[in-house]
Amino acid sequence: MPELPEVEVTRRGVAPHIEGRVVTGVVLRHSGLRWPFPDDLSERLSGHAIQNTGRRGKYLLIRFDHGTLIIHLGMSGHLRILPTATLPGKHDHFDLIVGDQVMRLTDPRRFGAVLWHAHLDGAIENHVLLNRLGVEPLEASFSAHLLYAKTRVRGMAIKQVLLSGDIVVGVGNIYASESLFKAGINPNTAAHRIGLRRYEKLAQAIRETLAAAIEQGGSSLRDFIGVDGQSGYFQQCYFVYNRAGEPCRICGTEIRQIKQGQRSTFYCVNCQK
Repeated sequence: MPELPEVEVTRRGVAPHIEGRVVTGVVLRHSGLRWPFPDDLSERLSGHAIQNTGRRGKYLLIRFDHGTLIIHLGMSGHLRILPTATLPGKHDHFDLIVGDQVMRLTDPRRFGAVLWHAHLDGAIENHVLLNRLGVEPLEASFSAHLLYAKTRVRGMAIKQVLLSGDIVVGVGNIYASESLFKAGINPNTAAHRIGLRRYEKLAQAIRETLAAAIEQGGSSLRDFIGVDGQSGYFQQCYFVYNRAGEPCRICGTEIRQIKQGQRSTFYCVNCQK
C-alpha cells in the first residue's frame, strides 16, 4: 500500500502540472472505487481552477475555491500526468483533465477513492475520513513529548500504536518497522513502558526515515510508481523490512519476521531492545 512518503512524492509530482490550472473535464470509468464516485463530479469541477495541493496522512487533497477533491491511492494505485490523447488502460478509472494534460488514476485492485468535500459541508479537517487522524509526523506539532504523553495508558505494542494513526498519522507498516529499528526499540514493547528519552529517539527516527523515503521517491514493492512513471528506490535502503532471514546490516544477527495485527513486522533482536 502506498504510505505517507509515496503519497507525498505523488503530490509533489502532480503539483507543478495542475496547480493554478483550470479543469476542463473529468472522465469516470466504472461506478466508483472503494466508494461510488461523487455525483456530477465533472459539472462540479469543470471551469474551476485548482488553487493548490495538500496531503493529510495518506490522503491527497486537491483544493478548489468551492471545495476539496480527496484522493486515496488504496492498495495499489498511482497517479500519472499524461497527454490527453493517451488511451486509457484496463485499470484507469479516473481522469482530471487540465488543458492538454490529464491526471490519471490507475488502481488495479480498486481500493482507492475519489471523493468531493464542498466548502458548504464545513472545514475539510472535519471530513469523516480525516477528523480522527493524528498529527503529521513531518510537522512541528509532532514530538517525543506528544508520543510520551499520549501513550501513558496504552498497553498495546508500540508498532501497533504507530499504525493506529490516532497519535501520529501516516507511519505505515514499512516505515514503522524501519523507524523502530533506527530507534533501537523492539516492536513488541508496550507503548506505556517506553520513556521520554527513547521516544526522543523514535520521533527523530520517524522524521528521518520518512524524509529519506520521500527524497528517494518512496518504496516500489508492487504497483507504486511516481507521476513520471519511475519507481522509487527507498526499498534498496531497508534495514529490516522484508529482510527476514537475512543478516542485520549493523550486527549480523538474522532479521526476524512476526505477525502483529495480521501485518508483518521485521526486526533485529540484538539491535532492538
